[in-house]
Amino acid sequence: MRKLHRLLLLFGLLLTAPLAMGAAPIPVIFDTDMGNDADDPMALAILNAFVDRGECDLLAVTLTKSSPSAAPYTKMFNTYYGHPDIPIGMTSEERTPDDRKYVGAIFDLKGKDGAPLFEKPDFTPEPAVPLLRKCLAAAEDGSVVMIQVGFSTNFARLLDSPADDISPLSGLDLVKRKVRLLSTMFGAFNGRYQNEFNVMNDVDAARKLMAEWPTPIWLSGFEIGEAIRINRKQMDSAFCADPDHPLMHTFILYREGWDDMQATFDVTSALLAIRPDDGYFTLSPKGKTRVNGDNVTPFDEDPEGTHQYILEVTPEQKARVQEAFLYLMSQPSLR
Repeated sequence: MRKLHRLLLLFGLLLTAPLAMGAAPIPVIFDTDMGNDADDPMALAILNAFVDRGECDLLAVTLTKSSPSAAPYTKMFNTYYGHPDIPIGMTSEERTPDDRKYVGAIFDLKGKDGAPLFEKPDFTPEPAVPLLRKCLAAAEDGSVVMIQVGFSTNFARLLDSPADDISPLSGLDLVKRKVRLLSTMFGAFNGRYQNEFNVMNDVDAARKLMAEWPTPIWLSGFEIGEAIRINRKQMDSAFCADPDHPLMHTFILYREGWDDMQATFDVTSALLAIRPDDGYFTLSPKGKTRVNGDNVTPFDEDPEGTHQYILEVTPEQKARVQEAFLYLMSQPSLR
C-alpha cells in the first residue's frame, strides 16, 4: 500500500509541479515568525521541496519570533529535509517570546524505543539583520526574492541598517540593488477590514515596510489563507508513508483541541513567490498599500504603484493550490 501511495504522490508531483527546464534557481530569503502557527513550517516545507527540485536556492531563514526554541526547530526541520547548512538568523527584539504549541514540545516527543523522535540542535542563530545584509551583499544584482510571513521587524530594520564591513551600501540601497521582489503574508484585502496578526505585532515596522520598501510587493491577505485550508484527513493521507515527519507532528501538536482545518496563510506567499506564472493565484491591478490609524491595510489602485494583492481564489484555484501544497510538503516521503 505504501509503495502505491509513493507512486501516486510521485505521479501527482510530476503533473502539478514539473521541474523548470534550464531555469536557474531563484535566490530566496525566508522571514518567518516560526512557532506562532502551523502554516510557517508548511511554507518552509514547500521551500525545501523547491530547493530539491532546483527551483529555488534558500539563502537564509530569519526569524521574527524570539522564542528560544524557534531557531532549533527551524534547524531540525531543514535538516530533516536534507538541508542542514541553511543559515538561520534571529531578531534582536523580543517578539512573541513564548514557545507556543510545537517549537519546544516537538523535542519532547518519544519514539516506540523511548528515544527522542527529534534531537534538539545545539547551536546559536546569527543576528538577523547582519545575516540579511551578508546574503544580499553576496547575491547578484536584482536577483533575490524575499518572502516575509511573520512580522515586518527584520526587514524594516534591514532598511534602516547603515553601511558596514559587510557592505558599503545602506540597507535601503542593498535592497534596491539586490532584491527583485517581496512576497508577503500581510494585511487583509478583497473587502476584508480587520487587524491582521502580522501587522499588529509590529505596526511601526509594517508601516515602514509599506511606505519605504523599494521593490514590487505581492501581498497575500488573511482571507486567502483562510479560504484555502488543509484538514487532518488530507495530512494523514499525504504523510501515510512517513507518519513521523516533523510537519505531521507539528500539525497534531498545534491543532490539538481545535477544529481540524489548518489555514494556509504563509504557504500562499511562498508558492506565489516561486511559481507566479502557474495560475495558482491572480494578482490585483497595481497600487499602494498602507497601514492606517486603525492598523488595517487599505489598498489604493494606482498604475504607478508597486504593490499588488492576491484576488479571491476561484474554486478551481483552491483545489489546485491544496493539491500542490500537500504534494510538496510531503516530498521527503518519496525518498
